Formats: sequence, structure tokens, C-alpha cells
Amino acid sequence: MEQMTYTISIYAENNVGLLSRVSAIFLKRHININSLNISLSEIENVSRFVIVVHITEEQVQKIVKQIEKQIEVIKAFYHTDEETIFQESALYKVSSKSLFEQRHIQNVIKKSHANIVTVNPDFFVIEKTGFREETEQLYNDLAPFGLLQFVRSGRISVTKSAMEISHILKELSD
Repeated sequence: MEQMTYTISIYAENNVGLLSRVSAIFLKRHININSLNISLSEIENVSRFVIVVHITEEQVQKIVKQIEKQIEVIKAFYHTDEETIFQESALYKVSSKSLFEQRHIQNVIKKSHANIVTVNPDFFVIEKTGFREETEQLYNDLAPFGLLQFVRSGRISVTKSAMEISHILKELSD
């Protein structure tokens, strides 16, 4: 079977230890997590885990079934990149000297559609939201100017079609 990139969305009560148990499911199968993001969801008191993996469909189906066995998990879904709209965010910290002395860096920032979020005498911070390839390209473009720090978020995503999680929760409460 062909490996693909899948986004796994988990709706769950965010209790202590759940992240550890979920990550153990991947560990037992020797599957690397490429990206992980946990945040509040559109449903009150329910968190959403977004996990990106590169595996076969058979593997992702088994993992989702295993994840759903966790008591706190309400529902888990998996989607291909074509079925989702996704982005990542990145922050780049660069020496202020580069901004003031090398005008070319301003063109790099403008060309990448990034934003300068703070400037002080010692450094400035650039924020870029986009696809992984875009944040990596800006990283490569800024590297010659001396990156002081770099951090990228995990993938955040929404599905193109309705996931019906609210409907599922309503059925469970009836």
C-alpha cells in the first residue's frame, strides 16, 4: 500500500495523560508524528488534537480505531491533504542590524508575504503563515542574515466537508 500524508483530528476531553496515551499508540507501531497541535475546539469543554502522519491508509484506519478506544476521546477522524484546508505558522528572530543595514532583507520579507511583529534595537521578529514549503522557503531566505531563533507551529486544519462532530455530540447526550 502507498504511504500518504494524513491529518488525524481527535475530539476529546483534554485530561491529564491523554496526550501520552495517544502518542504511545504511534510509538508502539513505530510511526513518526510529523506535526502535533492541541487546542480548544468549536465545542465547549472539548479539545481538538491535530496530528499529521505519513503512513498507509490501512495504518491510519487502525490508529484511529485504537485512539477511539481511549475513554476521553469522543471521536477521531482522518483526512487526506486534498480533503482539508491547512496552514502552519512560523516565527523568525533576526538581528536588527540586518534589517537596518541590509535592505535586501526587506524585499525577502515583502516577497514572502510575511509580517514584522516586533522590532527593538537588538532583534526583530517576523511571522509567516502558510504551507510548510512556504515557511521553509522563508527560513532558507533568512538564514544568510543570521537567524537567532526559529519556531514553527504544528499544522492547523479544517475539513472541506462537514465533520458532523456537533451532531455526534448531540446524539450522545440524548
